[in-house]
Amino acid sequence: IRRHKFLEVTQLVWGLNNQKIAFVRACLTARMLNRTLLMPNLSASLFYKEINSLQLISFDKVFKFERFNTLYEGFVQLARYSDLKNRTGLKQNIINGPIDMHKVIRMVGKNPFLWHGDWPVKYYERFFECLMLVEDISKEADKVVSKIRQIRRKLRSEPGMGSSLRPAPYVAVYIRVEINWIIHCKKLEQRSGVSQICSNKQEIIERVGKIINLEAPIIVYLAIADNLINDSSLLSGWNKGLVLNEKKNLGVDGIFKKHPYPIQSAIDNEVCSVKLWPALQQKTNNKFSTTPAATLF
Repeated sequence: IRRHKFLEVTQLVWGLNNQKIAFVRACLTARMLNRTLLMPNLSASLFYKEINSLQLISFDKVFKFERFNTLYEGFVQLARYSDLKNRTGLKQNIINGPIDMHKVIRMVGKNPFLWHGDWPVKYYERFFECLMLVEDISKEADKVVSKIRQIRRKLRSEPGMGSSLRPAPYVAVYIRVEINWIIHCKKLEQRSGVSQICSNKQEIIERVGKIINLEAPIIVYLAIADNLINDSSLLSGWNKGLVLNEKKNLGVDGIFKKHPYPIQSAIDNEVCSVKLWPALQQKTNNKFSTTPAATLF
């Protein structure tokens, strides 16, 4: 990957997962052009229609910049704008012609998430695994996990069972309740001529209740933003043995409120996917692996 030729993309927008997908496509485009990708900005809010009104958040405030470059050296490389000393010869679009003479190529127009995504899924998987959260965000997620496990230990009356010795399993459930997602589903149902695309609440409860190898009481962490819960009934009606916990009754809502939206999402993503306990790692030939703690509905 050439370090003296660069690709610049527009700011990444929408939800965190969409921004991660856009980032992967930007990386693969840079690789295709044999150029270093200038580190893009993430969006700190869901407001995206007016680009000038977007709140910027630096990529390296969420993900480990140097670690990413180390893991992907020779395949894809990121650079900070400070690495770009001379921005002359800026090309506004990739067009037919001798574009390779330009030091910087800027992709403009549609958000990168809307580019064609014809790359193999394995690339997305590998990139996502290498997008490691910075320590400050990981520590915030650890606080949430600690609270969840503390409640389960209390319910099971196991005093003195430290989390460093034995984990307290839990289930994290991420339910899409944002109004834009609900509108999208309704429109898709109309176009497709079907009555229901998304699972209803009762179906979700039944599926969570069928998760095997978990002893009651099962702590269920609801991994959604409290201010997006339009339906308060989501917090009631869960089966016996399923103890629902959301951010407020866990006492961790203050952790989330002090951060912008994408960092809140990053914390929840981390809570929803935790490393296997060391004792379990030994059963998997000491290979690093993760066990997803969340089910998406």
